[in-house]
Amino acid sequence: MASNQSQENSNYALDRLRHLLMSEAFEKDGKLPTERALSDSLGVSRRSVRRALEVLEAEGQIWRRQGHGTFAGRKPDGWGEHVGTIIAGTDFMEIMEVRLRIEPQLAQLAAMRAKASEIARMRELAQKSSESQDPDSHELWDGALHRQIAQSAGNQFFLTIFDVINRVRSDEAWQVIRERARSGNNSGSRSYTQHSIIIDAIEARDPLKAGEAMRQHLLMLQEWLIRLTSMDGAETDQIGEAP
Repeated sequence: MASNQSQENSNYALDRLRHLLMSEAFEKDGKLPTERALSDSLGVSRRSVRRALEVLEAEGQIWRRQGHGTFAGRKPDGWGEHVGTIIAGTDFMEIMEVRLRIEPQLAQLAAMRAKASEIARMRELAQKSSESQDPDSHELWDGALHRQIAQSAGNQFFLTIFDVINRVRSDEAWQVIRERARSGNNSGSRSYTQHSIIIDAIEARDPLKAGEAMRQHLLMLQEWLIRLTSMDGAETDQIGEAP
């Protein structure tokens, strides 16, 4: 019988579900078992399963069709065939330029429309991101937080645009350099502080402050990406000049 700790451990449920997705141990059409069935088979609460599924859905690893269930993979949206082309023709600075123009607006709308339960979820995700001990986990929770803010904006078209940006920036080719920017800055505590300021502004129903707080947060990451790429360029030049 599962312990009380595993019963309420969303991280444990998330890890087990990741293994399930990797093993492809589900129906031919990619349909996952029900939340109740997953809860029983994994030995965790349905609440933990639901939270883990929310993170996987935010990552694009699963999608849900109302009345039909949960399926592995990204939701068919017509963008899949174009993402590779977009990634090949886009660099980090272009992504940051777009994020700086989109996400502050989403934070402003969230300050106007977010529900109390959504704000509580933001705080939980910010805490998870801050407590993460490895790059993959940090990226997972950080991405989930930013998507929750986008979702709380209450604009489906904006959310679709956000998801396209997120899919491009989540490409494996860019995950390493993004994490180097975070770790090189030792920015875990700064990110948590900035996340908290954003969420506080959303809770206070202050759109201007929420938008500016999001802008400052993204500017911090952009600054360190610029420094990192500049250092990489300098190292390359030195290697090229070496005898």
